[in-house]
Amino acid sequence: MSLTHLNVRGEAHMVDIADKSESQREAIASGHIAMRPETLALLVEGGLPKGDVLATARIAGIQAAKRTHELIPLCHALALSKVAIDFHLDEEASRVEVSATCRLNGRTGVEMEALTAVSVACLTLYDMCKAVDKGMQIGAIRLESKTGGKSGDYRREADESEAPIVTGEYRSGEVSVGMRADLPCVRVKCLAELRERLGVSDLDVPFDSLEEQNVAGLKAALKARDDRFARLEDARILCAVNQVMGGDSTPLTADDEVAFFPPVTGG
Repeated sequence: MSLTHLNVRGEAHMVDIADKSESQREAIASGHIAMRPETLALLVEGGLPKGDVLATARIAGIQAAKRTHELIPLCHALALSKVAIDFHLDEEASRVEVSATCRLNGRTGVEMEALTAVSVACLTLYDMCKAVDKGMQIGAIRLESKTGGKSGDYRREADESEAPIVTGEYRSGEVSVGMRADLPCVRVKCLAELRERLGVSDLDVPFDSLEEQNVAGLKAALKARDDRFARLEDARILCAVNQVMGGDSTPLTADDEVAFFPPVTGG
């Protein structure tokens, strides 16, 4: 097996992908940042000085995936169709577990984009929390799986001693809402402080239950389900549709992902 980024003279070069056929490619990477229990508690409570930690780290991870070619010299600039960053707060191990999923239809894989997204999301978590805990440790950044391309699929074999990384799920003492795969749905994510207040992380809303096929219609459908979702009508609550900022008039289609979150502060 040869290294594709070295030519016959052993010189580094960018691989020519012009003759490769396009296919759907996806990669999932994971990592974690360990911290003191009291730091994790502040993160959960929204008590850290820089504001909404998870929302900021999510945006940083998405931006990093899109700009991987500017950071890793021999990577191609890719038109990613999806970048998703998920967090799991592991109170027992006192750490935040991070997972990144990248996808595109193209001629080269997205493993580096997923790994870069996890790395930068973890670094952002460090930056957001370092005022109260400079001893945090980032670790176990690795590729979990990839699909598509000439080399075929890959899935990392889990070590039995490792706890699995859980993505897209938050265990709350109040509400746990399962996902529905039998109907066309809009996937809703409530992030950070909003997730704490509502007691809900992820849920699916049947698309045909929306009287209006936009964000306003989704809010109305959620409020009809549970009065607690009236919080979403607060003008300060932000919204992103498929990780692009939106508003009440933003149109929705089945299988869209809509995230609601409080304002992000930084500095």
